[in-house]
Amino acid sequence: MKHASNRIVYLIPALSFLSLSGWAIKWFNPMQAGFPVVQNQAFVEELSQSYHRLPDRAKPLVRDAVWNLSQNSAGLAIHFYSNSPEIKIRYQVSGPFAMPHMPATGVSGVDLYRINSDGTRQFCFNTYSFGDTIVYTYSGLSASTYHSLGFEYQLYLPLYNGVKWMEIGVQDDQSVEFIPVYREKPIVLYGTSIVQGACASRPGMAWGNIVQRNLDLPLINLGFSGNGRLEKEVIDFINEIEAQIYLLDCLPNLSGETQESVQEKVIASVKQIREKHPDTPILLIEHAGYSNGEVSESSKQSYQKANAASRKAFELLKQQTKQLYYLSREELNLSADGWVDYVHPSDLGMQQQAKVVESKIREILHMPVGNIQTTIPVTQRREPGMYEWKKRHEDNLENLYKAQPQSVIIGNSITHYWGGVPDAPAQNGPETWKKYMKDFYNLGCGWDRIENVLWRIYHGELDGYTASRIILMIGTNNLDMNTDEEIVTGLDVLLEAIQYLQPKAEIRVIGILPRRERENRVRQINQKIEKMVNEHKCLYIDAGKGLFQSDGKINEQLFKDGLHPNDKGYALIAPFILKTSNR
Repeated sequence: MKHASNRIVYLIPALSFLSLSGWAIKWFNPMQAGFPVVQNQAFVEELSQSYHRLPDRAKPLVRDAVWNLSQNSAGLAIHFYSNSPEIKIRYQVSGPFAMPHMPATGVSGVDLYRINSDGTRQFCFNTYSFGDTIVYTYSGLSASTYHSLGFEYQLYLPLYNGVKWMEIGVQDDQSVEFIPVYREKPIVLYGTSIVQGACASRPGMAWGNIVQRNLDLPLINLGFSGNGRLEKEVIDFINEIEAQIYLLDCLPNLSGETQESVQEKVIASVKQIREKHPDTPILLIEHAGYSNGEVSESSKQSYQKANAASRKAFELLKQQTKQLYYLSREELNLSADGWVDYVHPSDLGMQQQAKVVESKIREILHMPVGNIQTTIPVTQRREPGMYEWKKRHEDNLENLYKAQPQSVIIGNSITHYWGGVPDAPAQNGPETWKKYMKDFYNLGCGWDRIENVLWRIYHGELDGYTASRIILMIGTNNLDMNTDEEIVTGLDVLLEAIQYLQPKAEIRVIGILPRRERENRVRQINQKIEKMVNEHKCLYIDAGKGLFQSDGKINEQLFKDGLHPNDKGYALIAPFILKTSNR
């Protein structure tokens, strides 16, 4: 379950700092937020005041090399909201800035991304300087047109260095609102220097971080340069983490061992995880090879032997254990330009590995993604200050687990502001809700589109309970930006996901409700939606047909604003939603 702590804005007492743009800068320390804020970090209760990856109790149990590397902040991130036109990051690191084969921006730098109101990630870049204190400056940042609190920012920390302290600075009339650690089950990735991030040009280009962004799931990076060896002591700590999937990518550090030894270690590691996690998927990843594999026979034989041993272990294990998966070198398919040196990927290689691994994870976790907007799950932050969309999602996860509802209704503001639990900032039809819908848990979110509901479904809002009735009422907010075909395709993908996650539920899909100046189009698209819903063997309900006048226009007396029904309008919709047949 996700953590539902209240968000706190914490201002650090500090001297003002005048930026180049002439603004005074005030500083915020993530460690003083009042709750854990380091994303993608396991053992949160023990590590919440550090940027480390293994707790102190690991030090006497793992080899010194593993322990020292665990002090690097690879994969860790800080998420926060801000509307400041200038953001500065200042921090100190514990080791050298760069390595011979990896630049300072990758070893010791940070990366800042922001998510706009429609869920699109945007890379931020401006200037940086390396010294006793490293400073990154992002100037001229545009303001959000939707939300008074601006954008969500995601700050990736250094891959090959330890962070001693860090502060985030914003214009003195703005603030930083830290986002608590997400408690959604993570992906756990155990591996070598390639997993840790060598030789990405910057933190955001490490393949684990790319996978994390694209799936929008927490990802625990347990890559240890030269020391990802499938060791029992490390897997003991991995077993403490409840994961969505475990990824084992250690073969590059085992290629010097005999085939028998590699096979034994793979088998032992899988069995060790299976003892604690009998049903969680495990993905074994082959050695991607060497850049000189085609010109050096010894290099080629080295990775081929390791991969052959891993494949043999997999063939033996899959007869004994379920939910075990495999990703081959041929599937990874790194190109000749995919390396920086003999083994470490370039940014091109990182992107290729991330693409293949992401696709495999989506297949395993049943999280398909399409190539049109309505089939690409994304978050949103369009509600102008009435509530926080992600906070509502996290609260829903907590409340759903406790409530174990039998009936849920999923939708946008037409659902959200109807009434019921959880409380909404406004209610347009509370009396009708009490009369007809009181048994339903309200999974509506204002401004939601199909792709936003798909994100919420992929991220747990139908997990952990068994519903008998599910009502889906979504699509009207896609009318101004998507074709009929795109809307129906998105609903098709969404309905398939709902059926997979709640196979025992009766699912009813409500046609798009009529709205002012969209009446004819709504009639046409609903015919296409009905056909698609019937193919899924679900029940289609044309609940909005009672909201028209005889001239084909909506009856304005039944609406608050030409889009949202009022209590009288809901009173006509509700009986259609609940009746036993659409005839």
